Amino acid sequence: MKNKLTEEKRSLKGKRIVLLGGTSGFGLATALAAADEGAEVIVVSSQQKRVDETLASLPSSSKGYATDLTNESQVAELFEQIGGFDHLVFTAGETLQLSDLSTLNLDEARQFYNLRFWGALMAAKYAGKHIRNGGSITLTNGIIGKRPWKGWTVAASITGAVEALTRALAVELAPIRVNAVCAGMVRTNLWTNIPETDREAMYSDVGSKLLTGKVGEAEDIAEAFLYLMRGNFTTGQIIVADGGGVLV
Repeated sequence: MKNKLTEEKRSLKGKRIVLLGGTSGFGLATALAAADEGAEVIVVSSQQKRVDETLASLPSSSKGYATDLTNESQVAELFEQIGGFDHLVFTAGETLQLSDLSTLNLDEARQFYNLRFWGALMAAKYAGKHIRNGGSITLTNGIIGKRPWKGWTVAASITGAVEALTRALAVELAPIRVNAVCAGMVRTNLWTNIPETDREAMYSDVGSKLLTGKVGEAEDIAEAFLYLMRGNFTTGQIIVADGGGVLV
């Protein structure tokens, strides 16, 4: 009986989960996994077409909104429309354009921050009052902040900022739990700006050097998000899911 009660307590069945960036990559994989457990999922993207396509693959109880997550008034309105819910997952992000420091376009760099950092901060600001007891916020990070590559200055700095933001929000919003998933190399649409042949070569090269012998899939990262939604005693933490990437 005790084990059954524990399982029910940690189950996502009946929970309302809002996924900002929930129409692709980690967000979509997490939405599908949570829906399979009986959660009511609400996906948000900047494009209505993506929202509609995603809802077609989710249970009929699912909802979706098209919102510019860099626009503060739209973010505030979004959470007023949604109302009470249990967990917020922030995976929104565009394909980063890599550049050496000498050729870095600072206006473009600021735009990346607007979504990946300021968007996350705004989401936490306006979602907080709507999150129910026992609820959580999970942000998204990457190991490039721990092991930067040449040309990744902006991406690495954003991940460092998000890591610090996670800890600060955990203190600011307590008892709402705030954590982040720090992902390694994973097959997602983040890499669609690279020609397919080069992309597959990159996956093969990086994967061969990882302790797991392969790069990750979006579903692998989704498991980390599910864990943090269930983890009632985990807050202010950065969970690394990278196939051992920071060790090699």
